[in-house]
Amino acid sequence: MSEHSFSWSLFEQAPLVGIIRNVSFEDVKRILPIYREAGLTTVEITMNTPGAADMIAYALEEEGEGLNIGAGTVCTKDDLNDALDAGAQFIVTPVISKKVIKSCVKKGIPVFPGAFTPSEIYNAWTMGASMVKIYPATSLGPEYIKDLKAPMNQLKLLPTGGVSLENMSDFLKAGANGLGIGSQLFDKKIIQEKDWAGLKAHFSRFVQKLSI
Repeated sequence: MSEHSFSWSLFEQAPLVGIIRNVSFEDVKRILPIYREAGLTTVEITMNTPGAADMIAYALEEEGEGLNIGAGTVCTKDDLNDALDAGAQFIVTPVISKKVIKSCVKKGIPVFPGAFTPSEIYNAWTMGASMVKIYPATSLGPEYIKDLKAPMNQLKLLPTGGVSLENMSDFLKAGANGLGIGSQLFDKKIIQEKDWAGLKAHFSRFVQKLSI
């Protein structure tokens, strides 16, 4: 395993994928060390964020120790190539793109494709998805995770979309293997105010909920 590979043991210490979308490069530079210090381990930078590829390359170069750095919102083969050229250690897609999934599986890169119905989820899993992102998760809630796991307990599920401090424990209890959290975690107001101590305290609350 190269030093640039995704670490499942790091992910399992804090099974949460923090989703950075439309945050400035300057803020990302400040956020990453705080994220790690708070005890979080896995971060996804979405490819529709301006400068995403540069951010991923920077994150790996400067903050890669102790963090899994991946790319999100990977919809096409071009997005995938840009993400992998930047060094992304895992790939997250909003939808099932057979090309993207197969390409990641072939390269040995963990891929978490987005799916919603049982058939989509099962298809993504059979294509070789490492975990399936259930998106949007809150429209059906934690019960849906439980229902999916009952007949298909081998599935690894990552509910994303509307997961918050208030409901994250319910998703984990229902059998989620991890959580994808974006705006609830990277609170825009705290970041705009550059309240870095406040951001660390905010991140820490999520970490505490993971261990309940």
